[in-house]
Amino acid sequence: MSASASTSVQAARKAVADRLREIRQDAGISGQALAARAGWYKSKVSRLENAVTPASAEDIRAWCRACGADSETGDLIAATRSADNMYVEWRRVQRSGLRQLQESYLPLYERTRVFRTYCANVVPGVLQTHAYATALMRSISEFHETPDDVAGAVEARLARSARVVRQGDHRFALVLEESVLRHRVGDAETMAGQLGHLLSAMAFPSVSLGVIPFAAERRMWMIETFTVYDEEQAEAELLTARVNVTTPTEVRQYLKAFTEFAKLAVHGADARALITSAIDALDQSAQDS
Repeated sequence: MSASASTSVQAARKAVADRLREIRQDAGISGQALAARAGWYKSKVSRLENAVTPASAEDIRAWCRACGADSETGDLIAATRSADNMYVEWRRVQRSGLRQLQESYLPLYERTRVFRTYCANVVPGVLQTHAYATALMRSISEFHETPDDVAGAVEARLARSARVVRQGDHRFALVLEESVLRHRVGDAETMAGQLGHLLSAMAFPSVSLGVIPFAAERRMWMIETFTVYDEEQAEAELLTARVNVTTPTEVRQYLKAFTEFAKLAVHGADARALITSAIDALDQSAQDS
């Protein structure tokens, strides 16, 4: 987990832990007495109060029951679930396949007016072609060993993208590392088609596309792919999980990072030249082979 994501999740879990300690102290009982009432080892009380071990819903029920504070149970369980939702393992949301995950994003996409996305690894989902999305999702499905619903997931992604990119009052500010143009997803034909689509997408009124050249003098290091939805929420994509950030100070950090990346990027004709160069490299590779 990135440092920023870790801070956000841990802060939320610590808030729950602090409240558990306050409930115990308000009840006037020691950690040892609470452990005895709940049927735990004393060390468990310490781990929960110090957020070393995240409290489960059953832990919270037992804690509040032992302290005579059953009225606190509902709010604390809700707070714990909120903290858990900040760090969502892919295996949890991909258990039934990839299509349901793609469809779950639609409400967020529909209510967001401004999307700010930085990508260091792949083309952003909103601009992926059918072939590129299929190759990418196939590799994700195989790596994470999810049920094979790639065809349905691709259709859901493309339908969502068409709905928000071509319709409604949405704006997309996208910044890609030049490596995204060079890392081949799928075969050469798939990659060439994707790069050609990026050139076409630059003409969309809703899209601003920038590319950070290899030769750019870095004032901001490469980090995980992320999207900021309006100025309310940021989502970072890790190998094993997605991290949802809603703490205002941390969302501002992602906004600041995006601003720095945008300064490094070239736009317009210069960006088109980098994309065209990547297409030419594919053609040259095909000729050489």
